[in-house]
Amino acid sequence: MGKKDKNQEVEEPQAEATETVETKEEVEQKSAEEQLQDQLTAEKEKFIRLFAEFENYKKRTTKERIELFKTASQDVMVSMLPVLDDFERALMHIEDDKEAEELRKGVLLIYNKLINTLEQKGLAMIEVKKGDTFNADDHEAVTQIPAPSEDLKGKIIDVVERGYKLGDKVIRFPKVVIGQ
Repeated sequence: MGKKDKNQEVEEPQAEATETVETKEEVEQKSAEEQLQDQLTAEKEKFIRLFAEFENYKKRTTKERIELFKTASQDVMVSMLPVLDDFERALMHIEDDKEAEELRKGVLLIYNKLINTLEQKGLAMIEVKKGDTFNADDHEAVTQIPAPSEDLKGKIIDVVERGYKLGDKVIRFPKVVIGQ
Protein backbone atom coordinates (compact mmCIF):
# COMPACT_ATOMS: atom_id res chain seq x y z
CA MET A 1 0.00 0.00 0.00
CA GLY A 2 2.79 2.32 0.62
CA LYS A 3 3.81 2.07 -2.96
CA LYS A 4 0.34 2.70 -4.15
CA ASP A 5 0.14 5.73 -1.95
CA LYS A 6 3.32 7.05 -3.45
CA ASN A 7 2.07 6.35 -6.96
CA GLN A 8 -1.17 8.01 -6.14
CA GLU A 9 0.67 10.97 -4.78
CA VAL A 10 2.83 11.08 -7.85
CA GLU A 11 -0.13 10.79 -10.18
CA GLU A 12 -2.13 13.50 -8.49
CA PRO A 13 0.43 16.29 -9.00
CA GLN A 14 0.72 15.33 -12.66
CA ALA A 15 -3.02 15.61 -13.05
CA GLU A 16 -2.96 19.05 -11.44
CA ALA A 17 -0.10 20.13 -13.72
CA THR A 18 -2.02 19.17 -16.86
CA GLU A 19 -5.06 21.09 -15.63
CA THR A 20 -2.97 24.21 -15.11
CA VAL A 21 -1.43 23.80 -18.57
CA GLU A 22 -4.89 23.53 -20.12
CA THR A 23 -6.03 26.66 -18.37
CA LYS A 24 -2.99 28.55 -19.63
CA GLU A 25 -3.80 27.36 -23.16
CA GLU A 26 -7.43 28.33 -22.65
CA VAL A 27 -6.34 31.74 -21.38
CA GLU A 28 -4.04 32.17 -24.37
CA GLN A 29 -6.80 30.96 -26.67
CA LYS A 30 -9.32 33.32 -25.08
CA SER A 31 -6.92 36.21 -25.25
CA ALA A 32 -6.24 35.37 -28.92
CA GLU A 33 -10.00 35.26 -29.53
CA GLU A 34 -10.43 38.52 -27.66
CA GLN A 35 -7.62 40.06 -29.67
CA LEU A 36 -9.23 38.92 -32.91
CA GLN A 37 -12.60 40.22 -31.70
CA ASP A 38 -11.02 43.58 -30.83
CA GLN A 39 -9.33 43.71 -34.24
CA LEU A 40 -12.62 42.88 -35.93
CA THR A 41 -14.40 45.62 -33.99
CA ALA A 42 -11.67 48.12 -34.85
CA GLU A 43 -11.83 47.20 -38.54
CA LYS A 44 -15.62 47.53 -38.52
CA GLU A 45 -15.32 51.00 -36.98
CA LYS A 46 -12.71 51.99 -39.59
CA PHE A 47 -14.98 50.71 -42.34
CA ILE A 48 -18.00 52.61 -41.01
CA ARG A 49 -15.99 55.83 -40.70
CA LEU A 50 -14.54 55.42 -44.18
CA PHE A 51 -17.99 54.73 -45.62
CA ALA A 52 -19.42 57.82 -43.87
CA GLU A 53 -16.56 59.97 -45.18
CA PHE A 54 -17.15 58.68 -48.69
CA GLU A 55 -20.89 59.42 -48.46
CA ASN A 56 -20.12 62.96 -47.28
CA TYR A 57 -17.66 63.38 -50.15
CA LYS A 58 -20.28 62.26 -52.67
CA LYS A 59 -22.88 64.66 -51.26
CA ARG A 60 -20.41 67.55 -51.22
CA THR A 61 -19.20 67.00 -54.78
CA THR A 62 -22.77 66.60 -56.05
CA LYS A 63 -23.76 69.85 -54.36
CA GLU A 64 -20.70 71.65 -55.78
CA ARG A 65 -21.45 70.31 -59.25
CA ILE A 66 -25.05 71.51 -59.09
CA GLU A 67 -23.93 74.96 -57.92
CA LEU A 68 -21.34 75.07 -60.69
CA PHE A 69 -23.96 74.30 -63.33
CA LYS A 70 -26.29 76.91 -61.89
CA THR A 71 -23.69 79.66 -61.97
CA ALA A 72 -21.56 78.46 -64.88
CA SER A 73 -23.23 80.96 -67.15
CA GLN A 74 -22.84 83.83 -64.68
CA ASP A 75 -20.02 85.50 -66.63
CA VAL A 76 -22.04 85.37 -69.84
CA MET A 77 -25.14 86.70 -68.09
CA VAL A 78 -23.22 89.58 -66.48
CA SER A 79 -21.75 90.53 -69.85
CA MET A 80 -25.24 90.46 -71.43
CA LEU A 81 -26.78 92.85 -68.88
CA PRO A 82 -25.45 96.01 -70.59
CA VAL A 83 -27.04 94.78 -73.83
CA LEU A 84 -30.38 94.47 -72.03
CA ASP A 85 -29.94 97.98 -70.65
CA ASP A 86 -29.24 99.31 -74.15
CA PHE A 87 -32.37 97.61 -75.49
CA GLU A 88 -34.47 99.20 -72.75
CA ARG A 89 -33.01 102.66 -73.49
CA ALA A 90 -33.61 102.18 -77.20
CA LEU A 91 -37.21 101.18 -76.57
CA MET A 92 -37.78 104.26 -74.41
CA HIS A 93 -36.38 106.58 -77.11
CA ILE A 94 -38.29 104.85 -79.90
CA GLU A 95 -41.55 105.24 -77.96
CA ASP A 96 -41.03 109.01 -78.03
CA ASP A 97 -40.79 108.94 -81.82
CA LYS A 98 -44.26 108.22 -83.23
CA GLU A 99 -42.98 107.83 -86.80
CA ALA A 100 -40.78 104.80 -85.92
CA GLU A 101 -43.62 102.41 -85.01
CA GLU A 102 -42.28 99.57 -87.19
CA LEU A 103 -38.78 100.05 -85.81
CA ARG A 104 -40.16 99.85 -82.26
CA LYS A 105 -41.96 96.59 -83.04
CA GLY A 106 -38.78 95.03 -84.42
CA VAL A 107 -36.62 96.13 -81.50
CA LEU A 108 -39.30 94.98 -79.04
CA LEU A 109 -39.45 91.58 -80.74
CA ILE A 110 -35.67 91.11 -80.45
CA TYR A 111 -35.66 92.38 -76.86
CA ASN A 112 -38.43 89.96 -75.83
CA LYS A 113 -36.65 87.05 -77.51
CA LEU A 114 -33.42 87.90 -75.69
CA ILE A 115 -35.21 88.25 -72.34
CA ASN A 116 -37.03 84.92 -72.80
CA THR A 117 -33.80 83.12 -73.71
CA LEU A 118 -31.96 84.50 -70.69
CA GLU A 119 -34.88 83.70 -68.39
CA GLN A 120 -34.84 80.10 -69.61
CA LYS A 121 -31.19 79.97 -68.52
CA GLY A 122 -32.08 81.16 -65.01
CA LEU A 123 -31.90 84.95 -65.20
CA ALA A 124 -34.62 86.77 -63.26
CA MET A 125 -35.30 90.48 -62.97
CA ILE A 126 -35.46 91.91 -59.44
CA GLU A 127 -38.72 93.84 -59.20
CA VAL A 128 -38.24 97.33 -57.78
CA LYS A 129 -40.88 100.04 -58.04
CA LYS A 130 -40.92 103.71 -57.27
CA GLY A 131 -42.18 104.19 -53.73
CA ASP A 132 -40.71 100.94 -52.35
CA THR A 133 -38.80 101.20 -49.08
CA PHE A 134 -35.03 101.39 -49.56
CA ASN A 135 -33.08 98.46 -48.12
CA ALA A 136 -29.27 98.62 -48.30
CA ASP A 137 -29.07 94.81 -48.44
CA ASP A 138 -31.27 94.62 -51.55
CA HIS A 139 -30.59 97.91 -53.36
CA GLU A 140 -27.62 100.01 -54.37
CA ALA A 141 -28.19 103.72 -53.75
CA VAL A 142 -26.70 105.83 -56.51
CA THR A 143 -27.70 109.17 -55.02
CA GLN A 144 -30.10 110.89 -52.66
CA ILE A 145 -32.30 113.78 -53.64
CA PRO A 146 -34.77 115.84 -51.65
CA ALA A 147 -38.02 113.92 -51.46
CA PRO A 148 -40.84 115.54 -53.49
CA SER A 149 -43.28 114.65 -50.72
CA GLU A 150 -43.04 113.70 -47.06
CA ASP A 151 -44.16 110.09 -47.66
CA LEU A 152 -41.24 109.43 -50.08
CA LYS A 153 -38.50 110.06 -47.50
CA GLY A 154 -36.30 106.95 -47.28
CA LYS A 155 -38.13 105.43 -50.24
CA ILE A 156 -37.09 104.74 -53.81
CA ILE A 157 -37.81 107.67 -56.10
CA ASP A 158 -36.27 106.37 -59.32
CA VAL A 159 -34.71 103.16 -60.63
CA VAL A 160 -31.55 103.97 -62.59
CA GLU A 161 -30.57 100.40 -63.48
CA ARG A 162 -32.50 97.17 -62.99
CA GLY A 163 -31.16 94.38 -60.86
CA TYR A 164 -30.92 90.72 -61.85
CA LYS A 165 -30.59 87.35 -60.16
CA LEU A 166 -29.19 84.14 -61.57
CA GLY A 167 -30.97 81.37 -59.72
CA ASP A 168 -30.90 82.50 -56.09
CA LYS A 169 -27.73 84.59 -56.44
CA VAL A 170 -27.91 88.33 -57.11
CA ILE A 171 -25.56 89.15 -59.97
CA ARG A 172 -26.43 92.85 -60.12
CA PHE A 173 -28.22 94.90 -57.48
CA PRO A 174 -30.76 97.45 -58.69
CA LYS A 175 -29.34 100.97 -58.71
CA VAL A 176 -31.82 103.42 -57.26
CA VAL A 177 -32.27 107.06 -56.27
CA ILE A 178 -33.72 107.56 -52.80
CA GLY A 179 -35.56 110.45 -51.19
CA GLN A 180 -33.97 112.37 -48.37
